[in-house]
Amino acid sequence: MPRLPLVVPDNFTLSLIGTVVFASLLPCQGNVALAVNALTNVAVGLLFFLHGAKLSREAVLAGATHWRLHMLVLASTFILFPLLGLALKPLVSPFVTPTLYMGVLFLCTLPSTVQSSIAFTSIAKGNVPAAVCAASASSLIGIFVTPALVSLMITNQTSGARSPWHTISDIVLQLLVPFVAGQLLRPVIGPWLDRNRRVLRFVDQGSILLVVYMAFSEAVNKGLWHHVPLTALVSLLVVNGILLAAALATTAWVGKHLHFNRADQITIVFCGSKKSLASGIPMAKVIFSAQAVGAIVLPLMLFHQMQLMVCAALAQRWGERRDAAKEQIIR
Repeated sequence: MPRLPLVVPDNFTLSLIGTVVFASLLPCQGNVALAVNALTNVAVGLLFFLHGAKLSREAVLAGATHWRLHMLVLASTFILFPLLGLALKPLVSPFVTPTLYMGVLFLCTLPSTVQSSIAFTSIAKGNVPAAVCAASASSLIGIFVTPALVSLMITNQTSGARSPWHTISDIVLQLLVPFVAGQLLRPVIGPWLDRNRRVLRFVDQGSILLVVYMAFSEAVNKGLWHHVPLTALVSLLVVNGILLAAALATTAWVGKHLHFNRADQITIVFCGSKKSLASGIPMAKVIFSAQAVGAIVLPLMLFHQMQLMVCAALAQRWGERRDAAKEQIIR
């Protein structure tokens, strides 16, 4: 069966690449940069407001009691990944700049994705309600855990990271408050969002592209591409591959040996092995100094596409196996 579509970059990935190229050729400066930055803040706030309005409380409550699964996903997201990032330092440091390695560490501190974790779990015939709860909990907890981990793992180095309390207060104001407001208004606007999912997708992708453009503009103005050799990009791809493979293998092995059923194992793998671009880029903008953000998010952008391609292939294969098994039982 042909698998080519699974490895071809999607339109959003191509848009990300185009945004980086555009920012490299025409970075915003001066008053234009101030205007773009203000627009970016509004777009990010709107993004988290709409995510809050979209999240179904009923679906979350349906999976909330599965505490063993949720603890395992959180442990993979906020313990396994950071330990892997630190353990890879001897391999990574000789080939990448200090700021790029900090980007790898930042990637390791981020929460799991929400949309793609649920989508892949559904395709693979996993426990979707548990995936909704696990991914959503990871995203909310990450608002507080990610800056704390960044403070522990990236201490006063060239990243420009600020104090965790200052960062958490900024994240609460810029991300959590709009999210909670969206949740409170879900009874009013939730049904409309359910019927118009393209609105959320447009805001989701548009806000990320704005932040990427702003971040890379600032980084290019500071000479980013003069300090990132081709060998560093290749090394980042290798490191991302190691991180993803280790997370997939570990979550699969632990889920099986702790005797979770097959549906729960699928949920653990997809929720525990991925990192959120939608949360990561806005958080990077808040946590790190402006001149460092472009290099900091580069490992995350590469990891994002890699996890989508690999997990899409796994989800389709596992879903086909489950369908085949059901057909055999019926016969």
